[in-house]
Amino acid sequence: MDVTEEFEWRGHRIAWGRGGEGPPLVLCHGTPWSSRLWSPFADALSRDFTVYLWDMPGYGASGKDPGHPVDLGVQGEAFAALLDHWELDRPRVVAHDYGGAVSLRAALLHGADYLALCLVDVVALRPWGSPFFRLVRENASVFGRLPDAVHEGAVRAYVAGASHRGLRDADLDTLVAPWLGGEGKAAFYRQIAQADERFTEELEPELARTPFPVHIVWGTEDTWIPVDRAHRLRAAIPGSTLSLIPEAGHLIQLDAPVALADELRRWATTRPATP
Repeated sequence: MDVTEEFEWRGHRIAWGRGGEGPPLVLCHGTPWSSRLWSPFADALSRDFTVYLWDMPGYGASGKDPGHPVDLGVQGEAFAALLDHWELDRPRVVAHDYGGAVSLRAALLHGADYLALCLVDVVALRPWGSPFFRLVRENASVFGRLPDAVHEGAVRAYVAGASHRGLRDADLDTLVAPWLGGEGKAAFYRQIAQADERFTEELEPELARTPFPVHIVWGTEDTWIPVDRAHRLRAAIPGSTLSLIPEAGHLIQLDAPVALADELRRWATTRPATP
């Protein structure tokens, strides 16, 4: 599924796409990813659902204007606005990585409402960010001056480290491509520089009042956001459930695609229980 539609919001150009028929289901990516990571799952789920994909501002096919903020606060507001634009009636939402904080902020701070939420290896609780991520965040202006070839090598190594099983060359190329070239390189360091744990610090006290069912899915070998966060998140959200997927790292979509697809279909086709 491609993101060929556009939504203008506060000067941001947000790319999105839709496919299939049935109840609405929205897929949210994280960082440094884009909707391309979810695209095969969107195609599969579109047999039973109207599936929505989108690229966060500053990511994928969305605008990368250097003057536009791309922090988690902005992304949560953007998602709430996009849901209003789609006029969806309580969709199911699946979120990965940053998308977890984005979808939770949209609901708990900006009034979005979901039928159910599935959180897959998400950023939601402090601390978060790999050692490389934290190093870049503290020295973004320095990294931004790297020669293009060195930058590409660093990004490729960083992205590859999110997989437990190892990535095929074609998959690695797809994930790295949006961050190459002058615009992509600047956008890569800008989104890391604006990462701030205060956005999840604000969110954490609100988790206990989550008004919809939440299911948590986690790869047991995730080194970017270790599995202890899954157990902490389950404890923080009353009534939430947890499934662990073995032999999967942070890039669970590529490490364990069949297991994840089975888990998502089971979750999406089960009537949500009241939290």
